[in-house]
Amino acid sequence: MAKKRPQTKAGRPQLTDGEVPVVGAREPCPCGSGRRYKACHGRAAAHAVTELVQRPFDGLPGECDWVALRELVPAATVELTLKDGLPEGVPSVTLATVLPMAWPALRRDDGSVLLGLQNDTPSGDISRDLADTLQRALEAEPGTPVQARRAPADGPRMQDLLDAEGVFEPVVHDGFEFWVPDPENATPEVAASLERANAAAIPTVKLTGVDAAYWCETPDKNHLRWVMPHPEERLLDALARLHAAGRSSLGEGTRLVGSFRAHGLTVPVWDLPSGVSADDVEKPAAEFAERLATALASDATLTADERRARGGLTNRQVTLS
Repeated sequence: MAKKRPQTKAGRPQLTDGEVPVVGAREPCPCGSGRRYKACHGRAAAHAVTELVQRPFDGLPGECDWVALRELVPAATVELTLKDGLPEGVPSVTLATVLPMAWPALRRDDGSVLLGLQNDTPSGDISRDLADTLQRALEAEPGTPVQARRAPADGPRMQDLLDAEGVFEPVVHDGFEFWVPDPENATPEVAASLERANAAAIPTVKLTGVDAAYWCETPDKNHLRWVMPHPEERLLDALARLHAAGRSSLGEGTRLVGSFRAHGLTVPVWDLPSGVSADDVEKPAAEFAERLATALASDATLTADERRARGGLTNRQVTLS
């Protein structure tokens, strides 16, 4: 048999990671390695897309409110401050919990941008997906929505686009009329979406005396859901100390019932009697914040009662994300 001639690879230029385009998983990798894309640069790209970022809003002003608006608050908006200022023709950029038709973003007729927060995202990094949507919205034609897509793995995150010193002040709304400047003249599709959203919205109020605490009203009882920035284990220890001492409530008839875990932060939840309004819990919440600060500062070993209280709180913890 004739000796097989050694094969040589074509002398095509090698590409850097940032220059390699996305192709089909079974196609040759564009970098010139001779391997399939899925076994070469596609492996890193897939990992970057699917890897879950535990705290996607870490480093942004108002991280706790970002979590609340993503998971807990039906209707709210926040004016965003861009690091490099607003582009020409864009009078404002507003973060919104939800947009009509579940659009990821909308460039309004006047050039302003609405960015939706509660949409499903195609990767494990909400911040990167939002940043990609925002950048495309800033360049979109006025009067058009922006559709979802997979963000480039090396694209910027919201932490790269927003002013780190900017103020993050959510405005909670009773409904979603902020979607359109003139609701009475909205298109039939948007009007129907607006009607459905308003019917499903739970009345919600942001407390003014403490950070990232939101009162909400449900048919059977009211609740206070308070997103806290403290490390989870230390916070649970502190809550257990207060719970065991009978000091975890927000007044008569109220009860700390458990917590949510969302985007790397813990969200204690209190049940409130139906007659307890947001104004009624302003002072008790401020007083609780002082008790919590003292409990957080303690390094003492938990007592048996405190360990039991902690176990109960842990068993009633629900992960939202």
